[in-house]
Amino acid sequence: MNDILIIGAGYTGMMAAVGVARRTSAARVTILNPTDRFNERLRQHQAAAGQELGDFRIPDIVEPAGVRFVQGRAARIDAGARRVVLDDDRELAYDTLVYAIGSSTPAVEHAFTIDDPKLAVALRDNPTGTLTVAGAGLTGIEAAAEAAESYPGMRVRLLSRGEPGAMMGSKARAYLRRVLDRLGVEVRTGATVARVRPGAVELDGGEVLASDVTLWTTGVRVAPLAAEAGIAADDTGRIIVDPTLRSVSHPEVYAIGDAAAIRQAYGVLHGTCQSGIPSGAHTAESIVRQLKGKAPKPFRFGYFHQPVSLGRRDAVIQFTNPDDTPSRWYLKGRAAVMYKEAVSSSPVTFYRSRTAIPARMTGRTGGRRNRLS
Repeated sequence: MNDILIIGAGYTGMMAAVGVARRTSAARVTILNPTDRFNERLRQHQAAAGQELGDFRIPDIVEPAGVRFVQGRAARIDAGARRVVLDDDRELAYDTLVYAIGSSTPAVEHAFTIDDPKLAVALRDNPTGTLTVAGAGLTGIEAAAEAAESYPGMRVRLLSRGEPGAMMGSKARAYLRRVLDRLGVEVRTGATVARVRPGAVELDGGEVLASDVTLWTTGVRVAPLAAEAGIAADDTGRIIVDPTLRSVSHPEVYAIGDAAAIRQAYGVLHGTCQSGIPSGAHTAESIVRQLKGKAPKPFRFGYFHQPVSLGRRDAVIQFTNPDDTPSRWYLKGRAAVMYKEAVSSSPVTFYRSRTAIPARMTGRTGGRRNRLS
């Protein structure tokens, strides 16, 4: 019996765990996570604004599929002995390891990150104060819009070096900006934060902006577990993988989602559930192929959308070419809200499916307009 251990029960880890368990009875599948609650990362901006999310428990989702859940935090990986040591000195052995620990925004003194539960409390305590959101990527945009809609008396300021939604086409980007204006979000472009002070943000050049609550949404870090274990990693801590998503230095280790440096024809994938979930499904299929004595196949992925919530009543969806450049198509308004809600709610439905999850979850790869045959 082969022991499959998945570290991390986010969207990608859950997909890998359930995907293996649904396909074969020739493996013992274990998933390790610090908490037993499934974190709906796609909805963190809603939680930050004080909205109640669904209370999904990981054991309730994975155990019916035959996956064992272990609550705990990985302290180190002993790659030579093929075991993971937890911070309470428990040990979990593996034949195959799936590294799905995800990534996070680096902590900045005097600022919150989107996954900090204290952020919702701070916003609730300052309903007529000033929220400064540093960074106008998708996380920053969604957080600013959600806060502005939830707290109409709050001054919401969005700071960015570039234009919000710069990766979108001109029409979708213009619509996004109109909605931010309607919500009263103050957008300042060309702004670089030098440091965050208690109750203020200092910009390059010395300008100081008063801020009751500051949200930091820029930068990505991956915990150094892999690098410390001698597993080949890049300068951000992501495991360097081959085309099949196996570590180039330790082929018994698969890395998926934000914790993997996955290269496609158009470049290295950026962290997103859109690419992470298919990488988890692909890895599940690859592991089962290996158990049957077959070689794993290369992973191929193409982007297809950039969905952005703008509060609960508005949204914009930019459809893309496989290399994540904008196509001519986009959705806005109510249609976009319905689309975004469907996308955000789909993973738990997938995990509870009684059928094997297909690895080929998207039909596109490579550069512009290329499709899988």
